[in-house]
Amino acid sequence: MKRREFVIGAAGAGAAMASLFPAGLSGIEREAHASGLERRALGRTGEKLSVIGFGGIVVTSSTAAQASERCAPRSTPASTTSTWPELRERRGHARAGSRALPQGVFLACKTQGRTKDAANAELESSLRKMRTDHFDLYQHHAVTKKADVATILGPGGAMEAFEAAKKAGKVRFVGFSAHSVEAATALMDGYAFDTILFPVNYATWHAGGFGPQVLAKAQEKGMGILCLKALAKAPLAEGAKNRYEKCWYEPFDAPDEARQPCASRCRTR
Repeated sequence: MKRREFVIGAAGAGAAMASLFPAGLSGIEREAHASGLERRALGRTGEKLSVIGFGGIVVTSSTAAQASERCAPRSTPASTTSTWPELRERRGHARAGSRALPQGVFLACKTQGRTKDAANAELESSLRKMRTDHFDLYQHHAVTKKADVATILGPGGAMEAFEAAKKAGKVRFVGFSAHSVEAATALMDGYAFDTILFPVNYATWHAGGFGPQVLAKAQEKGMGILCLKALAKAPLAEGAKNRYEKCWYEPFDAPDEARQPCASRCRTR
């Protein structure tokens, strides 16, 4: 699928998904933008980001030249990067020679370091590789178990590194990505995070009841809500060949299909 077709299809799917959220979530402040991509308020941060962000995984295994083309400032106003060293290096090459973020770009990064020392070391490495002096958003990545939550928020935990980085101006906002309701809930109960990054799609939302309780809690706390795997259709069938190198599930990849109201598909499952 061409990039423009993906953007159009994904935007349509996002609008359909929003119509299924509780009233408070579907009422997120929005505004039109000259880029053609709607912008939405990121919780209480005061920022408004494009409805689609740029995930760093798209430059995995890319050359420096390819990364530069894909990461050019003409990309969507919201931009994210990954915890993977290779991705940070590629994104850094795309911004060679600059320590300031391009205008309109909101740069996010993540760490899987659970202790203060581990998280701080990865933060400093990421700043250097990304050739920037700060991240707009820094996140605890892939938190799944409550034991990890206890380590992150406890004495000598990664949260201490996040708070120090924020005071030093190296990080503007702090958040987390989670892959379990249990971990997401525990993190929100334990700290006033600015954002949450969580898997949200029609299949898990309706068939599995995975997501509504997490997003409702995040909205109550005024957090910015970022969604992963929004176009996920189903898990890959056992033995099925992955048609997309950087996608670990079966996605909605036809624009017309992505635009259909999600609810009509859910009722037939």
